[in-house]
Amino acid sequence: MRLGPFTLPNPFFVAPMAGVTDRPFRMLCRRLGAGHAVSEMVTSRRELWSTLKTSRRADHTGEPGPIAVQIAGVEPAEMADAARYNIDRGARIIDINMGCPAKKVCSKWAGSALMRDEPLARAIVEAVVAACAPRGVPVTLKMRTGWSAAGRNALPLARAAEAAGVAMVTVHGRTREMGYGGSAEHETVAAIKAALSIPVVANGDIDTPARALEVMQATGVDAVMIGRAAMARPWVFRDLAHLHAHGRLPPVPATRDVQRWLIEHLHDHHALYGEFTGVRSARKHIGWVVQSLPGGAAFRQRMNTIDDCATQVAALGAFFDELAERYPQLPESPEAPQPQEGAHSEAANEDRTRLESWPAAA
Repeated sequence: MRLGPFTLPNPFFVAPMAGVTDRPFRMLCRRLGAGHAVSEMVTSRRELWSTLKTSRRADHTGEPGPIAVQIAGVEPAEMADAARYNIDRGARIIDINMGCPAKKVCSKWAGSALMRDEPLARAIVEAVVAACAPRGVPVTLKMRTGWSAAGRNALPLARAAEAAGVAMVTVHGRTREMGYGGSAEHETVAAIKAALSIPVVANGDIDTPARALEVMQATGVDAVMIGRAAMARPWVFRDLAHLHAHGRLPPVPATRDVQRWLIEHLHDHHALYGEFTGVRSARKHIGWVVQSLPGGAAFRQRMNTIDDCATQVAALGAFFDELAERYPQLPESPEAPQPQEGAHSEAANEDRTRLESWPAAA
């Protein structure tokens, strides 16, 4: 599909998730078939750009293009500056965060709270598009259906975004009030798709390849965005692409292939974060994958006691060596338990410290 000047390889995207979709994870998902990957949100506050956490998010070394960076903030001029800052560091697509439901973000009127102030939301979109257009960088927008059930305003905001020059809109089928509870609905995204001429993407409760194709068929959207399913099974994109192309799922991956994918990811993760932080932040990624495997619970407990890179890599390799001896193909079920929507929040609590210096009021 087309996104501005870019042709994406397929319409199956990994969702931006705080504390999850760092560069190593994005690269893993793309190696396993994701057609598009957007970064964790980067604050628009200039004084925080030099912090270690933000600088890591602006580091795209070795990442295949087109590189997409999500920015979050409350001031149009700051958001425009943030777009230019990230373009200078390699971003070729800028995504505006108007969907994050986290209290820390919404209390500052950023994220999905912007949907309560339509004039401000439109001003931010217009400022970011104006900053990106001269550089040939398309702008995308991720939003929820609205702030509350009584205030679902995604459709007029999407129309305004298209009129301002936004190249693609993604809609998570929940209001901010719902958080990650209840069930996502996709009737709103279907209405938006019917009203817009730019690409529209559905997000929310798309946790299996079959569900992804079902939502695409029911809504007519151009693409789907997957979050929690990718946390535990990043090869969901491989499965989805195969199902889309051939009408059937591929064989369950070989256990040795999964071992190789995860060890490559672990090396990338350690290289970005260093030993102290890397070992600790990798635990959640390993835990999500092994939680439904035989012996996975005990291995997670052991993993949490390891505090150096070499031992962590060796332990992961040994776990899969033993698993492969018993199960040449990964012993999982399509209904295997997944991280709960928003389960990345615990990890994200550490990573969201970059947002604590946001102004007390917008």
